[in-house]
Amino acid sequence: MKKFLIVSGIVVIFLAGIAIFKNLIIKSAVTTAASRITGAPVHMDGFSLNLLSSTIHISGFKMYNPRGFPEGILVSCPKIKVIYDRATLFKPKRHFLLVEIELKELALTKNKEGRLNVDSLKIVQQSKPSPPTPMQIDHLNLSIGKIVYTDYSAGTKPSGRVYDVNRHNSYKGIPTAQQLALLVLAEPMKAAAIKDAEIYGVVLVAGVAVLPVAVAAIFIGKDSVRQIIDAGFDYVYEVSLEEVKRIGTITKHDASSGVIKANINGAMVALILRKGADNKTEITISARKYLFPQLDIAAWVLYQIIDTLQ
Repeated sequence: MKKFLIVSGIVVIFLAGIAIFKNLIIKSAVTTAASRITGAPVHMDGFSLNLLSSTIHISGFKMYNPRGFPEGILVSCPKIKVIYDRATLFKPKRHFLLVEIELKELALTKNKEGRLNVDSLKIVQQSKPSPPTPMQIDHLNLSIGKIVYTDYSAGTKPSGRVYDVNRHNSYKGIPTAQQLALLVLAEPMKAAAIKDAEIYGVVLVAGVAVLPVAVAAIFIGKDSVRQIIDAGFDYVYEVSLEEVKRIGTITKHDASSGVIKANINGAMVALILRKGADNKTEITISARKYLFPQLDIAAWVLYQIIDTLQ
């Protein structure tokens, strides 16, 4: 009996050691992948994978500021829970039935040059994005706490404010890790009505559903987006003209032909508006910089216009 207890104890310790070792390996792999995708350091306080219940629990997830910004935490998620499909756990494309993310705080920082920390992340800045990391998330629950916004661009001393978002959103059908990361970063900003961020254009290009379904744009080329808006031509043209004036420098505008041209973020941007049926308006936006297509800028301009129209 004594021998049996000793053997049993050794087996239990061995299995516990395997579980701990397994969690450490996967934790390291996940943090490495998250850092690679975003281009910022990532840390987790705790990680556990339960094969019997098909669940993953992550505690103390933190993403830190990218280079060029004060040291500090950009994203803080105290709890993340994942229910996964065991059959796909070790396959290239993993299937997650449910992901629940508690986003306690997003710390936005604008540096002296007027650039946001989220816009300096690798996932936003890459002109040629790395191959997407495929996955299938059936259902995502995102709980958003607050945004702490610090601005170093206004003067010698920083200014700031806190946005108490306190919102719970749900999403379906997220196909890549990149889209998941973009959504978690951009959705709190949209909820707090923070505008003029480059990440919005990248989000729209990536197809992340942070905008209402009716706002889904059609990408008609390497430099162009098109959208049919449920509003009259005159109103959409007026709003578009004012929004383009706000974010860029107008070089040409003609309401009779529905054309607006401007320099925005160093790119030549052209808007063409057409009257549609049932008092709708079709808007096409293209953007080029040194003759190279700038689809993300075109999508960002569309986002600004649609956001103002809502």
